[in-house]
Amino acid sequence: MALSMHNKEGNNKQMDTSKYVRYTPEQVEALERVYTECPKPSSLRRQQLIRECPILSNIEPKQIKVWFQNRRCREKQRKEASRLQTVNRKLTAMNKLLMEENDRLQKQVTQLVYENGYMRQQLQNPSATTTDNSCESVVVSGQQQQQQNPTPQHPQRDANNPAGLLAIAEETLAEFLSKATGTAVDWVQMIGMKPGPDSIGIVAVSRNCSGVAARACGLVSLEPTKVAEILKDRPSWFRDCRCLDVLSVIPTGNGGTIELMYMQTYAPTTLAAARDFWTVRYTTTLEDGSLVICERSLTIATGGPTGPPASSFVRAEMLPSGHLIRPCEGGGSIIHIVDHVDLDAWSVPEVLRPLYESSKILAQKMTMAALRHVRQIAQETSGEIQYGGGRQPAVLRTFSQRLCRGFNDAVNGFADDGWSLLGGDGVEDVTIVINSSPNKILGSQYNASMFPTFGGGVLCAKASMLLQNVPPALLVRFLREHRSEWADYGVDTYSAACLKASPYAVPCARPGGFPCSQVILPLAYTVEHEEFLEVVRLEGHAFSPEDVALARDMYLLQLCSGVDENAVGACAQLVFAPIDESFADDAPLLPSGFRVIPLDPKTDGPAATRTLDLASTLEVGAGGARPSSEADANNCNLRSVLTIAFQFTFENHLRDNVAAMARQYVRSVVGSVQRVAMAISPSWLSSHPGPKSLAGSPEALTLARWIYRSYRIHTGGDLFQVDSQAGDALLKQLWHHSDAIMCCSLKTNASPVFTFANQAGLDLLETTLVALQDIMLDKILDEAGRKILCSEFSKIMQQGFAYLPAGVCVSSMGRPVSYDQAIAWKVLNDDDSNHCLAFMFMNWSFV
Repeated sequence: MALSMHNKEGNNKQMDTSKYVRYTPEQVEALERVYTECPKPSSLRRQQLIRECPILSNIEPKQIKVWFQNRRCREKQRKEASRLQTVNRKLTAMNKLLMEENDRLQKQVTQLVYENGYMRQQLQNPSATTTDNSCESVVVSGQQQQQQNPTPQHPQRDANNPAGLLAIAEETLAEFLSKATGTAVDWVQMIGMKPGPDSIGIVAVSRNCSGVAARACGLVSLEPTKVAEILKDRPSWFRDCRCLDVLSVIPTGNGGTIELMYMQTYAPTTLAAARDFWTVRYTTTLEDGSLVICERSLTIATGGPTGPPASSFVRAEMLPSGHLIRPCEGGGSIIHIVDHVDLDAWSVPEVLRPLYESSKILAQKMTMAALRHVRQIAQETSGEIQYGGGRQPAVLRTFSQRLCRGFNDAVNGFADDGWSLLGGDGVEDVTIVINSSPNKILGSQYNASMFPTFGGGVLCAKASMLLQNVPPALLVRFLREHRSEWADYGVDTYSAACLKASPYAVPCARPGGFPCSQVILPLAYTVEHEEFLEVVRLEGHAFSPEDVALARDMYLLQLCSGVDENAVGACAQLVFAPIDESFADDAPLLPSGFRVIPLDPKTDGPAATRTLDLASTLEVGAGGARPSSEADANNCNLRSVLTIAFQFTFENHLRDNVAAMARQYVRSVVGSVQRVAMAISPSWLSSHPGPKSLAGSPEALTLARWIYRSYRIHTGGDLFQVDSQAGDALLKQLWHHSDAIMCCSLKTNASPVFTFANQAGLDLLETTLVALQDIMLDKILDEAGRKILCSEFSKIMQQGFAYLPAGVCVSSMGRPVSYDQAIAWKVLNDDDSNHCLAFMFMNWSFV
């Protein structure tokens, strides 16, 4: 008994001493090495560690497990503390920024109150306007003149003289700072730009000033010198910048530099000319350590030479603009950005002037783009963004830049790049330009391997059109997610063939389209997800021997941007280029795509949520559709310009054939986009609760009632059980019916085409309501089905209905579909006249 008690006490003593172990520095070093390799080792790994490290032999495996748990906990606490410190620094800096913004607004309010009082006094004493020459009157009138035109006139100075250039630069600096931190421009904050530690910053646009201006300020975790280096590389973040040439650099006595520069920018659409700028840029450091990069155009008014004119370009003016970069306590920078330009809007057609008179578009394209680019690089540098695929962020950014640049080159078609106009077919809706001198563009986005060794070049078919009441973001999202609605697999195959040694023959239009499906593989995205890069795999399906050669998987590199409906003034764009399976970093790219730019400012109210699945417009009900008055209020006069450009390689002996194919294809795409635009137009959706059918067809509610009533008249039974025929009950039952129900036109002089299908019918046909009317009845029936329908057609017309035996039909994608039975019946309108033919396929499934 005593022996057992002694053993028990010994065990307790051992347990007590095992609760805490004091590790030697050598033991800690050994454990840290393992932790670096594996922060959470398994039980077997811990036991192996004890065997391999003699210095750990006196430690129990359980204690080693506890050490790793504590180590992971300390690491987690350290990261959390670091994160909280970073957030605290951001909040402190943002608070400082907001206080400065509040001071600026208070000054602006004081100035407006003062001017308001003066104007009230002038209105009360009209005679004083002609006799009052007091200092107060002169000062106020001068302030008003500066507000209306913040660019005063300057005497002519010799820009070839460094002293003259320095005077211009110092004036530019003063005027820029008055816009960035003062009240030289009446700034109005953009809607939806809420400040915060994770937001882009404070964004404002000009009101009642010459030209268009935008201003932004925000926080980044980069040092001022690095920020300045990024911002001065304008082509890397300003997608509309074609070239930026620094003609000369002059050092100044205060350690700064003055640069004479020439910049060309792309035109956003084929309907307007490109712009160029002749500017002086001044980089200097202020007394408080802030870096300033300011810039303005050299004109006769500002002094200095204006630069020689360039063909195909309209000279635009950059008013004092730039970047103020201030160091932030604890690291990082506070950036103030001002962009102020006069784009000579009067030189473009009146309908396009909003593109050049909108401060919101300028804010999205330049001001916010610069701030987003710096924030993107800052987060990539800190490791906050992880990309898959093993590619560096800089490589992915280069892909995005090359896609945008190639698309802009195609839209603009500059002669100095080798582009020339190809004669048309008499109709001016599609423009064809060719580049038979690839050596002029090999240094940009093209590659010598894309051109046949025996002669060839690049052909571009492009067109622009105006859209009414179509949200750009919604349209581009639909084009991205429903490629089969507008694209032709045969044309995609031809485009992909430019990456091969021997291209395919020129494709011809396929009436039913080639069956294919797309799989979108995300590649990269920006911080705010306003732009994302992805790889699209087009999977071909062959159901006939002649299609086997063409049915193969293809890959596209695709860039999509501007798909946020709440972004004010944002340009929506979908650009893609064929790539091969290897997808090297220097892969040749021949971009094509769409660009939609809003012409009118959006309303202040939030955009209504709309689905891209047009079939869901049948989900009508008390809360399913907005009143037309509300839709009109939110979308009245919403206009945008759509630009389409498709590029193809060609061999010289096939140039005319490729041009004819490209022209026909772009016209087909334009027609498809117009149908999609009409279907997703908010004003159309609000007034049409059913699907868009052929001209003269009834509304969806009426059509559902005719289908149900005609089935009961002809067969004597009910198509489905419904409690009430009032309202939308019939339509809902028809839409959700488990069997595929579809209607086709009933014309003796034309092939029947589908005009309506319920959800099951759309699933069977593998299509949407937009493309439904492009599918003909005889294309989905096999040979046996067509023969049976022809033999039963007279019975259907006389008796009103007929049962069809089990068989096989084909979806629009070419997939075979089996069904157990089908029934066809005439649909009669309210006058008992034949309206259409309805079919119901029972117990169908894909083979």
